[in-house]
Amino acid sequence: MTVQTVHRPRLAASAPEPRLRGGERNKVSRWQIWVPLGLYLLFTLVPFYWMLVFAFRPRGSSSLLPWPITFDNFATVWNELGFAMFFKNSLMVGAASLIMTTVIALAGGYALARYEFRGKRLFMLGMLCTQFIPGAMMLIPLFEIFRTLGLVNSLWSLVIAETVFQLPLSLILISGFIKNVPVELEQAAWVDGCGRLRAFFAVVLPLLRPALVAVGSFAFIHSWNNFLFALMFVNEQEKFTVPVGLAYTLGEFSVDFGALAAGGVVAAVPVVLVFAVIQRYLVQGMSAGAVKG
Repeated sequence: MTVQTVHRPRLAASAPEPRLRGGERNKVSRWQIWVPLGLYLLFTLVPFYWMLVFAFRPRGSSSLLPWPITFDNFATVWNELGFAMFFKNSLMVGAASLIMTTVIALAGGYALARYEFRGKRLFMLGMLCTQFIPGAMMLIPLFEIFRTLGLVNSLWSLVIAETVFQLPLSLILISGFIKNVPVELEQAAWVDGCGRLRAFFAVVLPLLRPALVAVGSFAFIHSWNNFLFALMFVNEQEKFTVPVGLAYTLGEFSVDFGALAAGGVVAAVPVVLVFAVIQRYLVQGMSAGAVKG
């Protein structure tokens, strides 16, 4: 008896499915990036374009381009509407707020970063909670305090109010940045004969440049743009700041759009210049100060 062997045809092995790398799997086409960015830029830059058009084109013109270019609107707001005085007041308030916020935040941030004391966590939590309080809720208490101190209708009331509202965030940023500076650097300076204060100025302070730039820029820009405090605490036109001066360019029955746009350009130029100068320090200071320590 013979056994016949049946040869069955082998099935061709299916080719293995190609594995996609992580980068290829998450690859995004260019239009998915550029289209949203283009729409965002369009939404952001069109108001600035119209402001420039109204500021530089002649009055009565309906052209979509600022041509011929004229500076009459700037002359009107700077000389006739008093923006030269408003600009000086805003610079004084911004510079004073920057200096006071930076100095106090530097001292307080060093204490929070290098010393341990009872109630430290509760104090940090309290500072964070103050960021949820809107400035409008503090207008009446602040006004009563400034009236008692005789600071109503004084630029110092704006400086103090801005400093108080900027200090919590500034303290947190500075303390977080100082925690990233190794304490061994200070200890080495102490061994060499430096006191704590001299070691701070010689070793720690030069490393805090990004944090100081971030804190100072935020303090200046916030005080420059603040409208509510300047409107409530200052009554004399000679002490108005730029945001309040812009509000007073609106007439009761008519609006000079050319002068209003020129005033907006004057108000925006310092902020744009500040960001152009500090942009390389700003991200580094914010990210380093946000590290949990």
